[in-house]
Amino acid sequence: MSDLPANILVVDDEKPIRRFLRASLQGHGYTVFEASNGQEAVSEAAGRRPDVIILDLGLPDMDGTEVTRQLREWTSVPIIILSVRNSEGDKIAALDAGADDYLTKPFGIGELLARIRVNLRRAAKSEQDEPVFTHAGLQVDLAHRLVSVNGALVDLTPTEYDLLRLLVHNPGKVLTHRQILHEIWGSAYEAESHLLRVNISNLRHKLEADPNRPEYILTEPGVGYRLGY
Repeated sequence: MSDLPANILVVDDEKPIRRFLRASLQGHGYTVFEASNGQEAVSEAAGRRPDVIILDLGLPDMDGTEVTRQLREWTSVPIIILSVRNSEGDKIAALDAGADDYLTKPFGIGELLARIRVNLRRAAKSEQDEPVFTHAGLQVDLAHRLVSVNGALVDLTPTEYDLLRLLVHNPGKVLTHRQILHEIWGSAYEAESHLLRVNISNLRHKLEADPNRPEYILTEPGVGYRLGY
């Protein structure tokens, strides 16, 4: 985790709850995004790349447990369930689906803030032992999410960084379009090859001396991409 304020995605179909959480969390320095249903939650998570997701179970289009399953197909972001359901079965189902924590409504904002801090610390700890990848002038500090080329820091969007991180974790290995789309955006985006091409192009323009003759991110025609290594 960086020293920047954490981004939190609040998913709840009740506008007053979202308004209350936004005001409370922003008052403690967090940046807040909102979603009112499951599909919007998955889309916002893919686009915003939040540091924590606060998720209600009773959404109008799909259960929050199903939202959790879909998110866990491609992200390990901490998910805190915030729900009126307090049965042991509901809690077990949500945690088995991949949720990290469960808080029952009504709740105290102090307890929610403490749960957020615990999950942010846990997420940061899981990355602190990540290595620094270096190759031909490209350096990726995975623990601190810092990228540089020939010593100059490069500012990447969250999605661009996640793409590069995936390639760095598989140096020299060809990753298919479908594999990359599944890992970065989830199974619902496996056919969105245009989305991948645009982000790869943007990444190359930031990293490569000549984006038309890339040295780092190489194309395997008709198949996918690999990190030149």
